[in-house]
Amino acid sequence: MNILVCVKRVPAAGGKMSLTADEQEIDTRYFSFTVSPHEECAIEEAVRLIEAHGGSSTVLTLGSDAAIEQLREGMALGIERAVLLETDGREWDGGATAGAIVEAVRAQEAAGPKFDLLLFGNEAADSGGYQVGIRVAHALDLPCVTGVKELKIQDGKAVAKCQAGGGWDIFEVPLPAVITVKEGINLPRYPSLPGRLKAKKKPIERITPAWNGNGLEKIRLKLPPERDHRVEILGKGPEAAAKAVELFQRLGIV
Repeated sequence: MNILVCVKRVPAAGGKMSLTADEQEIDTRYFSFTVSPHEECAIEEAVRLIEAHGGSSTVLTLGSDAAIEQLREGMALGIERAVLLETDGREWDGGATAGAIVEAVRAQEAAGPKFDLLLFGNEAADSGGYQVGIRVAHALDLPCVTGVKELKIQDGKAVAKCQAGGGWDIFEVPLPAVITVKEGINLPRYPSLPGRLKAKKKPIERITPAWNGNGLEKIRLKLPPERDHRVEILGKGPEAAAKAVELFQRLGIV
């Protein structure tokens, strides 16, 4: 098998968000960065599939030189190759990003074997666009299954399961295919020290995609209002029991 995993560099969750003075960007001076959680699972799924079926794997991202850190994280987990679609740091929307990935896939396949599987996270943790994987599949005329929580490869087909209500939707599509996975499809492993050391030595292939402009115009960013938190102390020991029951009744628990 030959698998391509597409990831995105995003701010790590948990930090307090602040904007630049012009309200055009997130102020990232005090942020750490990571790969979106869904995409961490996509990397893990690719490693597991290669372990089970053999073959090769590539991790790809679009971004500035700083995104090499996330590519090396993927290689430390077991991905063999990495490709950076290097930009000048400006924001690319879903349509522009998908277009750059499509051109990169065509160039990679023209120079080597075709990809059997293209894995994406279901959506990026920062923008939540839900559309890059679908746009890539449409442009390459490939079958696409989104929101996948279980994936198996057998007899030249991908069998993908998606949660639906109280059960599962099961899709069977021929390879090559595009699959977008959701967090929970697996439990991503931690990179080992030898894996990190090997990843530092591996070369990163760089491609400069053509900038064709975004289809959407960003006017400004806006932070949602912070939610207030209130703590109510009911008492200590047995004296708090009556108040606890009263609170449970107000909440409809009992």
